[in-house]
Amino acid sequence: MPGAGLRRLGKVLHLSKSGNLILRLESTEPPRTGVEVCNHKLERVGIVNNILGPVKAPYVSVQPFADNAGTHAGRVLYQYEKE
Repeated sequence: MPGAGLRRLGKVLHLSKSGNLILRLESTEPPRTGVEVCNHKLERVGIVNNILGPVKAPYVSVQPFADNAGTHAGRVLYQYEKE
């Protein structure tokens, strides 16, 4: 797909009480809120809705699209951005 970008965000640590996926970022450059997130099969998982924690080691909160968000724990998610 020309004009699209895929970047590894990080591994899902857990599902928050509010139902969001919490990831530790693998880079210090956080994604924009509203960016789509996908799994290794390029299936849409959710959207970034918040950046949390310290600037040097931020976490990302992802609002999942489906009710099966708990199945993503321990898996790596990717940022998908149309340019």
